[in-house]
Amino acid sequence: DAVGPLLLVEPDRRARLLWRDVNGPKAIFLPNRGSFLYKFPPALLADVEAAARTHSLDPLLLKALVSVESRANPKARSPKGAMGLTQLMPGTAKRYGVSNAYDPRQNLNGGARYLRDLLTLFREDVHLALAAFNAGENAVIRNGNRIPPYEETQGYVGCVVSHYRTFKAARMPAAKAEQAPAEPSRKQ
Repeated sequence: DAVGPLLLVEPDRRARLLWRDVNGPKAIFLPNRGSFLYKFPPALLADVEAAARTHSLDPLLLKALVSVESRANPKARSPKGAMGLTQLMPGTAKRYGVSNAYDPRQNLNGGARYLRDLLTLFREDVHLALAAFNAGENAVIRNGNRIPPYEETQGYVGCVVSHYRTFKAARMPAAKAEQAPAEPSRKQ
C-alpha cells in the first residue's frame, strides 16, 4: 500500500513542494527549529510513546513518521485515501485491525505495528522500512531491497530521517548531541 504525502490545504512556507497533479500540489513538511516539530500535544505524545513501546520502536522514530505523514493531525486524509496520524491506506488499516483510522490510538498502533513489521522484514534498516511505509514493501523488494527511485519516496525517507535526527538532538544535552550519529544506521 502506498502512502502519499499530505495535501496541504493552506499554503505553508515551511513545506517543500514535491509535485503537482490534478488533485493539486503535494508537499512534505520540512523541519526547522521553533516549528511545529516541538509542539506535539502532550496527550498525543503520550499515545505515540505508548504505541512505540508496545511495538518495540524508538518513540522518536514514530513521532518523526507522524510529523511527516500528518503533521500530527488525526483527521488528515490524503488524496490517495490514506487516513489519520500515520496515513494508513484502507487495506493496511484492515490488515492491522484498525477499524477507525481516525481514532488516534488505533491509528498509532496500526502504524506502529506496520512499521515494526517492515523493520523486521528489512533487517532493522530504518531507511528501507520508511521507503516501504511510503511506497509499499513490494516496491522496495522489486528494487532489489533498495529505496525505490521515486522522487516522492526518496524525499519522504530523507524528511522522516531529518525529523528523527532533529527530535533526537533536541532530547540530548548539547555535549552529547555533537557525538550523536548523523542519521539512523543502515544495515549493509
